[in-house]
Amino acid sequence: MTREDRLEILFDEQALKQAVFELAAQISRDYAGKELLLVCVLKGAAIFFADLARRLIIPAMFEFAQASSYGSGTVSSRAVAVSKDIGSDISGKHVLLVDGIIDTGATMDFLLKRYRERGPASLRTAVLLDKRAHRTVDVPIDYRGFEIPDRFVVGYGMDSGEKYRNLPYIAVVPPGDAAAP
Repeated sequence: MTREDRLEILFDEQALKQAVFELAAQISRDYAGKELLLVCVLKGAAIFFADLARRLIIPAMFEFAQASSYGSGTVSSRAVAVSKDIGSDISGKHVLLVDGIIDTGATMDFLLKRYRERGPASLRTAVLLDKRAHRTVDVPIDYRGFEIPDRFVVGYGMDSGEKYRNLPYIAVVPPGDAAAP
């Protein structure tokens, strides 16, 4: 039995596709007639970001940031490290930060403060997964796919030690398995 066989599927491919479609429709309505800059928070949001961007019916520009409070572990250190920042001037632009999961809120809070200082016309957030039970920092979530229980998840961009990002679904890792190879 492989480790993948022990994963409990939380959201299958169809549920993810439906959530992305609904989020993209709402974002397209809200930003109709505006120039939108999507900022992907790497690496966990990469797959969600790509699917969401393809579903938008409005023009959008892309930027990428890499920030994390997890490193290679499964528990947030709450110290946010930025290893790649956006290169664009966001002054006067409508910016939407796109992340795969909001857990403690530390990373999103850090990025919101960082980018708010740069004078965007608007700054909002879109996340696929919201793990409210783990929140230590209150952050606004403007577009949310799913609220999830306080469990460690992988797939659709989320990882465990950089593995399982490529799974086409979101799965719960059994307790004690999160860090196992």
